[in-house]
Amino acid sequence: MERIAIFPGSFDPFTIGHESIVKRALPMFDKIIIMIGYNSNKKSFFPLETRKEWIERAFDGEPKISVDIHEGLTVDFCKKVKAQYILRGLRTSADFEYERAIAQVNKLMHEGIESVFLLTKPEHTPVASTIVRDIIFHDGNADQFLPSGVTSEELKAARQ
Repeated sequence: MERIAIFPGSFDPFTIGHESIVKRALPMFDKIIIMIGYNSNKKSFFPLETRKEWIERAFDGEPKISVDIHEGLTVDFCKKVKAQYILRGLRTSADFEYERAIAQVNKLMHEGIESVFLLTKPEHTPVASTIVRDIIFHDGNADQFLPSGVTSEELKAARQ
């Protein structure tokens, strides 16, 4: 059976921390689908299609990775694409507590789903989409926090 993982998030924007988690997870799975979810609790800073394009560019040429957009529950998307795993990155102990609760609810909703957690690299611990958005909002240069091929200037131009 093909091992398919979903890496869900709003990715508003996708950072080097996200990129690192996906790259490090590649040997574990046959396929990773980066699922850009619509989060009703967050106001989007960048358009969904633009985020999708940036992520696809970051993984151009990697056949095991695809990018999709989904509105609804992650477990429903897992069922739709026959994924058995949900991949998540952890930066802090607060992330762990939050992700643990979601993983347990997902398991109750769909017994066939396992959550897999990877710790961020130490140098990526402070990198968060919220911080990158703030840098962009204040006309700063966030290039060092973005995957190669995506620039602060692009993000500034794409703000909603």
